[in-house]
Amino acid sequence: MFHKIAEIFEEGGWGMWPILGHLVFILAIMFERIFVLYIRSSVKKEEFIKLLQVPILKGDLNRVLKVCSTYQYPLARIVHAGVLKVKRSDDEVQAAMDEAYLREMPQIEKRVDYLNLLGNTATLAGLLGTITGLINTFAAIGRPDVDPSQRSTLLSQGISEAMNCTAFGLATGIIGVLAFAVLASKAKELKADIDEGTVRVLNLIVANRNKMGDIKEENAA
Repeated sequence: MFHKIAEIFEEGGWGMWPILGHLVFILAIMFERIFVLYIRSSVKKEEFIKLLQVPILKGDLNRVLKVCSTYQYPLARIVHAGVLKVKRSDDEVQAAMDEAYLREMPQIEKRVDYLNLLGNTATLAGLLGTITGLINTFAAIGRPDVDPSQRSTLLSQGISEAMNCTAFGLATGIIGVLAFAVLASKAKELKADIDEGTVRVLNLIVANRNKMGDIKEENAA
C-alpha cells in the first residue's frame, strides 16, 4: 500500500509537495482542535449546573468555588471569576465574568478558520499542479527533437502527473473543508453552552447572594 502511494506521489511531480504541506497543516490543526473542543473544553452543561445548584442554594460559596476549580473547563473558569466578586455589585460581577469570557473564547475559536482556508488553497494547488503538468507535457511532445515513438509515453506521463495532482488536491481540500464544518459547528455549540450556562449560574448566584458566606483564603487565591 505504502509503495503504491509512493509511486503515485512520484508520478504527481513537484505539485504534490505543496499539497502535502497543506495536508500536514490541516491534520495538525484538526487533531489539536479535536483535543481542545471535544476533550479539554467540552463540559456537560446541565450536569455542571446541577452540581452548583445545591451549594448555591445553601449559600456555600467555598463549595461553589471548589466545584469550579475541579472542572477545568472554560464555563467553570468564567463562573469562578464571577463567584470571586459575588460580594460586590452586579456590574463588578458581570465585568469579571466578561473579562474571563473574552479570555476563554479565543482559545475555543482560534485556528478553526484556517482549515477552510487550507482546504480551498489545497484544491487550488492541485489545479496549479495540473495546469503546469499539462503545459510541460505539451511543450515536451511539441519539440522537434523528440522521437515520435516517445510522444505517447510523454503524453501519458504528463496526464498522469496532472491527474494525480488534481486528485490529491481535491482529497486534501475535502478533508480540510469537512474538518472546518465539523469543528466550527462544535465551537459554536460550545459558545452557546457557555453563554447559556454563564447566565443561568449568574442569575442563580445573584438570587441567593444574601445567603453567601465568606470566601476562604485558599479559594480566593
